[in-house]
Amino acid sequence: MKTAFTLFVLSLLYLPVKAQLPADTVPASINTKIEDDAVRFEAELRPLRQIAGAPEPFYSYFWEFGDGGYSFEKDPVHAYKEGGNYNVRLYATNNYDDGKPPPTRPKKVEAPKAPPSKLASLANPQFLKSEGAIELKSNRMPRPTEEMVLLVGYRNKQEWGISELSGKLLILFNEKQFSRNNFAFLDARTHHQERVSSLNQLVANLPKETITEDWKQKGGQGEVELNKSKKKTIPFKDKTQLYRDNLVWQFNNLKQGEERFMFISLKTTPDMLQDTNAVVSISGVFVPDNPFVREESFDLQLQIVASHDPNKMMLRNSRMNYRFTGRHRELSYKIRFQNTGKGPAKKVEISVPNNKIFDAASLKISKTQPACLPCSQAYQKQSCIDTLVTTDSIKFVFRNIYLPGVKQKGVTDHDSTKGFVEYDIRFAKKPKKLHFSSQAAIVFDKNEPIYTNKSTGQFKRGLSPGIIAVYGNATTLLQHVQSGGSNFSLGFSLSPYSPFKKFLQYELYLSTFKEIESLLDRSEGGDTIITRVPYHINYKETRRISKLMSIDAIPVQLRYNVNKFVGAGAGAMISVNLNSVDKDVRNISATEVKTGETTMVSKDTGEQKHHFTDWNASLFADVQLGKVRVGPALGLRYYQALNGSNNRFSSYLTWKF
Repeated sequence: MKTAFTLFVLSLLYLPVKAQLPADTVPASINTKIEDDAVRFEAELRPLRQIAGAPEPFYSYFWEFGDGGYSFEKDPVHAYKEGGNYNVRLYATNNYDDGKPPPTRPKKVEAPKAPPSKLASLANPQFLKSEGAIELKSNRMPRPTEEMVLLVGYRNKQEWGISELSGKLLILFNEKQFSRNNFAFLDARTHHQERVSSLNQLVANLPKETITEDWKQKGGQGEVELNKSKKKTIPFKDKTQLYRDNLVWQFNNLKQGEERFMFISLKTTPDMLQDTNAVVSISGVFVPDNPFVREESFDLQLQIVASHDPNKMMLRNSRMNYRFTGRHRELSYKIRFQNTGKGPAKKVEISVPNNKIFDAASLKISKTQPACLPCSQAYQKQSCIDTLVTTDSIKFVFRNIYLPGVKQKGVTDHDSTKGFVEYDIRFAKKPKKLHFSSQAAIVFDKNEPIYTNKSTGQFKRGLSPGIIAVYGNATTLLQHVQSGGSNFSLGFSLSPYSPFKKFLQYELYLSTFKEIESLLDRSEGGDTIITRVPYHINYKETRRISKLMSIDAIPVQLRYNVNKFVGAGAGAMISVNLNSVDKDVRNISATEVKTGETTMVSKDTGEQKHHFTDWNASLFADVQLGKVRVGPALGLRYYQALNGSNNRFSSYLTWKF
């Protein structure tokens, strides 16, 4: 009785806590049912919250059955080769929803052993569609702080004719071209005794020469011969230099024609690139131990997203080096789409604004899904794609296709509901160094258009060093030196490469001046006796010989190029006396009274060295004419001293590289 009362009290305490849990933290509830020696899976998920203006939200699913099997269906049925307990995971992705995906919690499921006939009827759909030995797929596009599953499939291809094969799987992630890591490794789930290895061990075990097989036909009778050639390069070795992190597994006894799967959980880092148009890649490499079988690789392109949306537009290599970008630079766009409706679509129209910076005549479609011929080459009512270019837009129209809907009855392969168009296009001329963006509108049959994200192209900041030669008393620290004329100084500048907007520039000057004499005092007349000989003094004077080394730094300067020929700027300069050497010399000119001979007597007081004795600050404004973005330009600058009255003009020649 006491135990029952305790449980009742605890349940009352638990209920309000559960009610206060945010909806985004409630994990999926997995329900199972045994059906004819197989297990049917269903899930209870939190209600979806639609994003304003977006299409109707929906969940997409990725199931791991704990034995190496998987499914992308909503309510899948899975047959187990061996009976027992398995940890089942569901990763649900909330498309067009403003919250987070439901957390994943493994559930232990007791499964019966299924007969071979049931295993065959419920076999996984074909995964390796690229006809390679390895392929990668993710359950969702990466969004910062979310978990992502990388599905790795690999196989022993039938055409190799090898009954059993061993080797290693290499997964490369976190590209060095990005300063921050985008993924953190969480966990890997293997089901075929794959063992963790290392890249060093992989390279050490490679043969010095890789033998490849090339089959070529002889004559026209269908006979073939084997041409064995040696190749000293390792295909993936250069690829490893592009990534900071790697994972390696050893596999064994892979039967001819057999496909295996493993699952890798990656955490997208909070400091992942905030640019939701950036495209990151993860690479998988299949490295067989058999020297007669060549390595194969697969690159998975992933777009960083702010929300989960199956309709996307992305630009590969969206961050470009402006220094090496010209009119012949080819840009590669990919527009993905998915029919999320309840029925098939027969026509899909994709519209993209015709940006004037592109040369529409250079547009070239590289790949489509569904694969279609150009309509100009197709017969009547054949599936085809039309490309229509107008003044305002570029349209890609899939005609006479059959694209199933996600919610269509009987559709289990969600890949069949997806499509894309990839195209290349060039700049009409060298563009301005400004961001440019594109957005696609997708219409399925006669429905309302669905708009993708804005795919933005950006130019890397780049650095432009420059040399500046100044004429006209550049330094402010010659107040104690009587100006005997103009002087030169050499400086260096650093700024962004070829800017089109306001930008900051930094400058540094090191000025060294030769000895300069200045008169301190002078007197004339008088008589004196030197060694009992009378002299008439012509004059007495004291001169100071100075040598100065200073440094002028411009820590902040704001510049703006009105066009490519005119620029203006303003900023502040700080001048510091690094080293100065002063020497006072006493000169006496006297004439002997009897002989009339003139004698000059000089005596110095010795050198006096000073370090960091003077400083000055000035505000300035200037104007430049010439190739002000990159190349030579002439400038005129006016300095207004903040301490002292050494206001002045100086002219300079600058050359930016």
